[in-house]
Amino acid sequence: MCTAIAERFEFTGSGKGAGGWFGLRQLYVGYDHPVHVDLEHAVLLDFVDEARPGARVAVELPREAARDLANRILATLAAADAYEAATTP
Repeated sequence: MCTAIAERFEFTGSGKGAGGWFGLRQLYVGYDHPVHVDLEHAVLLDFVDEARPGARVAVELPREAARDLANRILATLAAADAYEAATTP
């Protein structure tokens, strides 16, 4: 059964694929049936530029790996904030 858990975000970033670097403008985050990872459900991250066909980076993660990734991103941002506070006059 599909979960229908999905959100879309606008952002500006870059991704790298077989053809090199390209701009990314949207991120879809969901929890549903994966295509490649052997799980019933997974956290799905789909970085895209909807204006450019083929500009896509897709990631499927088990829940625990997604949770660990989110925690590591938050820890990295906290370290970056501390660094900026210590080095900015």
